[in-house]
Amino acid sequence: MWVPQLNDLNQPMYLSIADALARDIANGVLRHGDRLPTLRELAQALDVTPGTISRAYSEAQRRGLMQGEVGRGSYVLDPQAKDRLPPPAAPGPLALGRAEVLDLSIIKPSGESLEYWLRDALVNLARSTDFADALDYAPDGGHPAHREAGAQWLRRSLPHAQWQQVVVTAGAQHGLMVAMSALSGCGDLVLCEALCYPGIISLAHGLQRRLRGVPMDEEGIIPAALRDICQQERPALLICVATCQNPTTASMSHRRRAEIAAIAEEFDFLLVDDDIYGFLAADPSIAPLAAYAPERSVYLTSLSKSVMPALRTGYLYSPPRLLSRLTSMVRSSVWMPSPLTAQLASNVITAGLDEQLIRMQRDEAAARQALAAQIFRGLVVRTQPHSYHLWLELPEPWSADEFTLLARAQGVQILSGSQFQAERGGALSRGVRVVLMSPTSRDELAFALTRLASLISTPDPRRFY
Repeated sequence: MWVPQLNDLNQPMYLSIADALARDIANGVLRHGDRLPTLRELAQALDVTPGTISRAYSEAQRRGLMQGEVGRGSYVLDPQAKDRLPPPAAPGPLALGRAEVLDLSIIKPSGESLEYWLRDALVNLARSTDFADALDYAPDGGHPAHREAGAQWLRRSLPHAQWQQVVVTAGAQHGLMVAMSALSGCGDLVLCEALCYPGIISLAHGLQRRLRGVPMDEEGIIPAALRDICQQERPALLICVATCQNPTTASMSHRRRAEIAAIAEEFDFLLVDDDIYGFLAADPSIAPLAAYAPERSVYLTSLSKSVMPALRTGYLYSPPRLLSRLTSMVRSSVWMPSPLTAQLASNVITAGLDEQLIRMQRDEAAARQALAAQIFRGLVVRTQPHSYHLWLELPEPWSADEFTLLARAQGVQILSGSQFQAERGGALSRGVRVVLMSPTSRDELAFALTRLASLISTPDPRRFY
């Protein structure tokens, strides 16, 4: 098996591998038509991720040094050979080059190896015997096979999930819109965490719902504060992220979830359990919030954070009495989520690829959390062992908006706590959300976090103005 000798370690690993391939072809070590190792074989030999090898092979293919074919593998192309295939076109004018700003503002899975893992899934989709079914209209709620795959995904958290109660959505944000639209009316009061995912805020304003944030502690929503609000007003529903809450990473204990569910029963409002980060739970034995009040809860999840952002497939799990309202709203909003994407998601789930990706992402998140803990030692950080992000409390004299602005000027993009405030005019947060999984490599992450730590330690922030 060909294993490259890497000379230049002062550049990204994937470029060093591509350079080594070019050098070995020029020196006759490799010849036209020689088969190259698989991504997994070479990754194991070099002790890197398959994603790094995938990027290296993509770069080598762009240079015309190799060619890959489904079912045959990757093989060498001699630039001097007359029968060589033309190299892929160079990136056009809209292709993105190396980013000037390291973006730590978008929560997403580490993308280094996603291309490798999903390429086979796409090929298998095209070869599937029921591929034609994915090209037609889907019945309300989604094809039964897609709903069954959704139920299989849900059974990781809700062991007794039935496919008949699953509604396929076009991602989690669409699921939130469907739930808010179907389960509340114009002018109704919708509750959420005082610091919440901005998508909830934009939906509430766009749908003309009254949004109110419930005070939080280290576990999330405070039951006593929720009860106080319910005694003053009558909410239609509560949207809650009980595990790795966005942005604070708060995770509710068993007792806290039971208390929230009991209050929902007492004051007769519905729960939307946004469990999109449930697969990152430090204690998987704690059931989702929806399990504590199943007859008044709609459970929401998707594959965007665990598998791939572009795989816009999500699932709502509902008690039977609410199903028709939810499926009608899906039909009114998008008519149907793409059956083609839903089929791809189903293939990923039924093949067990989702479990492999979850393990990879949890391991990578844990490693990046350890890196952040080292760099942010001495600072006030709230996080979870496998969370994709952390909540950083800034010391005096920093404000969150000021720090975010100056971090952007220093080449690091993060989000200020003010962008997560459910209600305008509340006390300004001194926290910022820092995403750890966005950078391609841990080296890039370490560089960005070091810049943030250095900025925090600046004695006089005003000198940047």
